[in-house]
Amino acid sequence: MEDNNGAVAGETVEKFRTYDDFLDSKIKPLDIFYLEDRELARQLVELGHKGSSLEREEFETRKAAAEASRLASGSQQKNLASTGKELKDNFLRALAEREEANRSGKMTSIIFIRDRNSCGQEISGYIDYSHRLKSEHFEPYFSGKKRFLPKTTDLSFYNWETQVAEHNASSNYDVITENPSGLLFQCRNDMKILNVDPEAIPGDSFIRTPVRSDLYVHVVIYDHITRKPVTSSCAPLFN
Repeated sequence: MEDNNGAVAGETVEKFRTYDDFLDSKIKPLDIFYLEDRELARQLVELGHKGSSLEREEFETRKAAAEASRLASGSQQKNLASTGKELKDNFLRALAEREEANRSGKMTSIIFIRDRNSCGQEISGYIDYSHRLKSEHFEPYFSGKKRFLPKTTDLSFYNWETQVAEHNASSNYDVITENPSGLLFQCRNDMKILNVDPEAIPGDSFIRTPVRSDLYVHVVIYDHITRKPVTSSCAPLFN
């Protein structure tokens, strides 16, 4: 008797190395005592006399499918830079919790960070996490060997000492600088607008989460569950 996952009599084919191992699992010591031949006992099981309806060909097919699924799952885990890392800070744990969703496109997170660079200068900026994940090697960040700080190529960057300011569109967001109340970010996928003003509502489908960190002065994460773009002739609200 089988279920949709390849279970046979309450067991799965994955636990058996070969079809003969599966057949042997159905043979009792008393069977060998009376038959005096393990191969004959296997044949009886295969023919269905022991209540098994799983034929050799189907076993091999299910075994191969289960192995492919296992490898795919393992590959996905290996692709996550946070896997196996000892995450000692709330911010690193928050990044790890969002890594798979941002890599797969289920979510796009914008991260605001304010801290000091290697020269001791105060800097701040908004980072498209999904974009950076796809363009950088992230294991050094999760292992603590490298600091995750805004760059001049991120959505926004500001050096409070030199007053250097940069704004850049990413693969997921356009930057709207003409808003009197401050920066806005428009998701390219569904045209939703994010307002990062802490006194304002972030926007439809955006969630604002302040993160207390021992590694950075100030961290806020804005999560957006992405949706399929709506087919429309309407232009974006901002150009």
